[in-house]
Amino acid sequence: MSRIWIFDLDDTLHNASAHIFPVMNRSMTQYIMNELAMNEPDAHALRQHYWRIYGATLKGLMRHHGTDPHHFLHETHRLTNLPDMVIQTRRLKHMLKSLHGRKLVFTNAPRNYAMRVLELLDIADVFELIFSVESTQFHAKPSARGFQRLLKTINAKASDCIMLEDSLPALMTAKRLGMRTIWISKQLNKPNFVDYRLTSVLALTHIKL
Repeated sequence: MSRIWIFDLDDTLHNASAHIFPVMNRSMTQYIMNELAMNEPDAHALRQHYWRIYGATLKGLMRHHGTDPHHFLHETHRLTNLPDMVIQTRRLKHMLKSLHGRKLVFTNAPRNYAMRVLELLDIADVFELIFSVESTQFHAKPSARGFQRLLKTINAKASDCIMLEDSLPALMTAKRLGMRTIWISKQLNKPNFVDYRLTSVLALTHIKL
């Protein structure tokens, strides 16, 4: 059976924390202020609360406030100067192409944003599938329902998959389903549900799986 590499996008395949996440977080806070008539501190706190509880701000807004997910994603992911915000990584495409097996992206981001980033990184053609938050029917990671929908879509068993992520809750779900797990992080303490910890996705060539 062919090995299946499942890559998260932001802070896994590229550094989103440097330039993209600060702008996106401000956009999400502004969205909550506008839609729920909140002041900035309360909106900021609510955004963080939902992210901690559900793994995605959108899931909390949908569950508790009836937010239209398509409107939310459109308004918060405009990022008109995205080409200036994406940090290029040398050798990334070469490394990805050297991996044997199927390769796909599984992200909580909307498809349009994910495709823009992958094209800017010049790696969109490496992946057979971009499984976005719309693909999960908005059951964002770490929800097991999103993972199960992905496995059904690619017609694969979890045991055939290797998940690469910066998010520990998502990796915990992946491991519980039977996937092998690789944590992309500079932190040193590795939880027992993580099989490998790498400081960069480029270090993937240094381990044997």
